[in-house]
Amino acid sequence: MTSVKKFKIPHTFVIIFALIIISAIVTFIVPGGEYNKETLEFSYKQSSPQSWQVLTAFYKGFTRQAGIIVFILVIGAAFWVVNSCKAIDAGIYSFLKFTKGLEKNKLLNKIGVNNIIIVLIMLMFSVFGAVFGMSEETIAFTIIIIPLAVSMGYDSITGLAMVYVAAHVGFAGAILNPFTIGIAQDIAGLPMFSGIEYRLICWLVLNVITISVVLWYANRVHKNPKKSMLYNEDEYWRKKTEIQSEEPIEYHTPKSAWVSYIITIVALTLFSFFYYHTTIKIGGTVLDIPFLIPGLTALFVFTGYRALRKSVHFFVLNLLFFTIVFLVVGVMGYGWYIGEISALFLALGILSGIAASYSANEIVEKLTEGAKDILSAALVVGLAAGIIVILEDAHVVDTLLFKMSTAMDSAGRETSLGIMYAIQTFINVVIPSASAKAAITMPIMAPFSDLIGVSRQATVLAFQFGDGFTNMITPTSGILIAVLAIARVPYAKWFKLIFPFIILLIIVGFLLLLPTLYLDLNGF
Repeated sequence: MTSVKKFKIPHTFVIIFALIIISAIVTFIVPGGEYNKETLEFSYKQSSPQSWQVLTAFYKGFTRQAGIIVFILVIGAAFWVVNSCKAIDAGIYSFLKFTKGLEKNKLLNKIGVNNIIIVLIMLMFSVFGAVFGMSEETIAFTIIIIPLAVSMGYDSITGLAMVYVAAHVGFAGAILNPFTIGIAQDIAGLPMFSGIEYRLICWLVLNVITISVVLWYANRVHKNPKKSMLYNEDEYWRKKTEIQSEEPIEYHTPKSAWVSYIITIVALTLFSFFYYHTTIKIGGTVLDIPFLIPGLTALFVFTGYRALRKSVHFFVLNLLFFTIVFLVVGVMGYGWYIGEISALFLALGILSGIAASYSANEIVEKLTEGAKDILSAALVVGLAAGIIVILEDAHVVDTLLFKMSTAMDSAGRETSLGIMYAIQTFINVVIPSASAKAAITMPIMAPFSDLIGVSRQATVLAFQFGDGFTNMITPTSGILIAVLAIARVPYAKWFKLIFPFIILLIIVGFLLLLPTLYLDLNGF
């Protein structure tokens, strides 16, 4: 009897190549056309059908997105060094120790220390997701938080919600995420991280809803653990009475950490000398802040010294914190772009390596490992750009936009924005890579939004929501599958539990898109 092979979801690269082939076929069907850049009037023109050009599309795609590709590689390399130092692990352990100390406070204990711990941990991971796009890192923290949640009387789903769900809701409602907002806004021709004010409101709304749902579920399970759908599976975790780590952290401060500290101070002092006056632009607001950089330098001297007195791990965390601070100041105050931000993260990686007593060769090895780890995400940007290259070289992009705008002409802005949001949500189920979707969709969606009277910023927000929510349910996400495997949660049970919540988030996301059509929002 012949066995029937189960369907296997194709690799992202295979999907993208298939889309390139489909795009090439489309060029033989769709007539050429172009919009007048000044009047936005459309007219047909001779098309150039693409055939063997599908092979050159890869090269053109990589050269087209070279800046973003390097940007992704540098960020991946830097965070690999930070993670290798176990700095983030140390930060998590310190945070958990702090929250345990809250039980001594009678008032907090009356409110519910467990509730406070859940909220604080979720907010922390949500901030990580919103600021620097934490996603893969949640895999490492799952094995720490799951036993904590079970030992508190909850279940593994609560633990996953505290880490994985919180980080990905933060990722969806991102504020400064370079992998979603940064790339999408760059392709859409918008100032990087513009529109931050309304995005902050969206992040707050999404977190209030998420934390409320998790607290309701957690307290329901806490009252009767057997009500949990994962009660039997959690027997494994109930046997663990304390958080364990195969490689316990050894807190120490090597001399090299002080060398890194001095190098950073010298660099920041020179930076303060040349850039002592800062003009911060937040939407339409302009703030002149003299001596901001010198003030931040002085703050680093103080906090860096205190961190070194504790351990090199906390010093690296301090470096990470100031990297994020200077990223915000640089973008809003000095118009930094991908080049400057890449340099900032590269400095973080090198200084973290020096602090951890890595030799020059070891730092290079760690940076290389990080670049290799995120290489697929960088490559997919170049590959995906090949799709738009094929369509543009055939002169059919404007024709497709014209047909789409004509089809939605009578639909209204609300419906059109909703359709764009739905398209982004659907694509995410097939291609979970945010950078890939940005490269595929934003070159088309951004100019299309101009035609239907929707701001490009709203289009980026639709991409952001459409990318983030379904990450927590799509089986094509390697991160989700890895996290569920570590937590010992069957995918079928996870899907059944999380699906109603995902639907809720999708609806809330659409409601949050509507104010961009009616209100005068900064950056929109």
